Amino acid sequence: MGTISKGGIFTFLSVRALYDFEAQPGTGELSIWNNEILTVTRQDVGEGWWEGTNERGETGLFPAGYVEIISSQPPAVPPPPPPRGLEYDSSVVSSGQDAPQEVTNYEHFDPGDDWDDDWDDDESTFSSQQEQFSGPGMYGVSIPDQSWKNSSAGDIRNTTPSGQDASGRGTVKKSINRFSTFVKSGGEAFILGETKINVPADSIIQILNVDGEIMWTLVSNPYTCSVTSPKKESKLKGLKSFIAYQITPSYNNIQVSRRYKHFDWLHERLEAKFTPIPIPPLPDKQISGRYQEEFVEHRRAQLQMWVDRICRHPVLSQSDVWKHFITCVDEKKWKAGKRKAEKDELVGASFYLAVQPPEGYLDPVAVEQKTDHFQKFVTKFDESVKQLFMTSLEQSKKYAGGFKREFQRVASSFRDMGIAFEIDCSSRSTNLTAAVKHTADTYEEIGKLYEEQPKLDFEPMCDVLHEYKGMLAAWPDILQLHKSAMNKRKDYQKLNEDGKLSAEEAQSIYKRTDVVSYAALAEISHFQSERVEDFKYMMQNFLSAQISFYQEVVSKLQESLSLYQQL
Repeated sequence: MGTISKGGIFTFLSVRALYDFEAQPGTGELSIWNNEILTVTRQDVGEGWWEGTNERGETGLFPAGYVEIISSQPPAVPPPPPPRGLEYDSSVVSSGQDAPQEVTNYEHFDPGDDWDDDWDDDESTFSSQQEQFSGPGMYGVSIPDQSWKNSSAGDIRNTTPSGQDASGRGTVKKSINRFSTFVKSGGEAFILGETKINVPADSIIQILNVDGEIMWTLVSNPYTCSVTSPKKESKLKGLKSFIAYQITPSYNNIQVSRRYKHFDWLHERLEAKFTPIPIPPLPDKQISGRYQEEFVEHRRAQLQMWVDRICRHPVLSQSDVWKHFITCVDEKKWKAGKRKAEKDELVGASFYLAVQPPEGYLDPVAVEQKTDHFQKFVTKFDESVKQLFMTSLEQSKKYAGGFKREFQRVASSFRDMGIAFEIDCSSRSTNLTAAVKHTADTYEEIGKLYEEQPKLDFEPMCDVLHEYKGMLAAWPDILQLHKSAMNKRKDYQKLNEDGKLSAEEAQSIYKRTDVVSYAALAEISHFQSERVEDFKYMMQNFLSAQISFYQEVVSKLQESLSLYQQL
């Protein structure tokens, strides 16, 4: 809130609007008019944006470059001090709430320094979509947008909408952008060449153009990781229990023990770092039945799927944070690697600094056509995945509930008839009675088959669909970031055509925009390749399990039928 002076006193700035700015509905922006007086309540909102209140009591965001400071004064009642362990950090972009930010200076305060005790228990929360049966009912997707954490501060320096500074001289300053993910993630700063980070040689990520197909460089030595031996362990003299899974990479065969919360930490780091890559979601947290053998085994299988997907990705599988996660067995080295990952500068749009694209410029028209087409595909694909996911859940419940009960009712009816036939003790009725009883048993067994069947077909299908639900939920933000970069390119292309931007500056912007495009196209290529293989095997497994199921049902019915044919 406001600003903090060296003495720790909060002050609010009074500013006068230099230009008109019309807010867009639903964006949290505030319309301001020339010569209007405003009170600034936040200056750490984002690149070139402040939050303030006008004389009518309306609060919102407006461009800092559209106002000039006329005075600063302390508020009538000073705000309370921040809670212990928290401080205001103007280098971190706020999500728009008047809340203090967590300290991120790990040299002075590192809440994540301990391996176990500092993190929330993985069993502390559970999905709101949890059903009353184990298996597919545990699913739900939560992909928090944390891109705002990775933005860098900046200002507009009284740049007018026409691209002139306050003195009237023609110059190209940072243009006013809407308060968007593109700005918050540092996308604008990257496109304009303002992001300066040294990228180690071993962090460079190459993209290839193979016969017109843009793709990530394939891994020369692919590997796998196994997730095995889930075991219940405890700490604090048994007060807290958890399940530990053993992860073994194929290239060293050394086991590391990881809890679900460790996977959760890794997932957060991958999402923060790899901006153009949709990170698959982890299986949901669960509070009830988490130590049941069936649940633990299902979660192990889900984690195995997740690990397999990371291992297959040519970028994620080679990342330092991932390899640290699957190989580090020393506690001190783990803590050092954990701190290093949490202080990684190549996050958000800064990730693109590590991307090395092929030579030559891309055709922006062709790129937009490809990404727009993929966006339409993603929208429809997302709808179909959600529909199939819900259908699979419904079928699972019917199999384990309604269908099972219906067959049990049929079995009960046949059994009652067999009891009635037993009253007739004549020899001619004995075989028929036995056949009817066998039929009752057959339908009872078929009911049990229905109860167990979802674990073989619908549940594995839901596991795949759950991952795709999460990845598809991430694509709109990825595509929007790319679209924002393309729009930025168009803005500066026009400035170049109008003589307000040198050809050299324009070419450097085009080149950096191409980096974003190359990364998007490479990930689209990988995603589509994975999708074809995933759904091919998913449908093969589903149909094979269904065929085996109905074949077993037919076999049992034929066995009962043969008893009547022998009468």
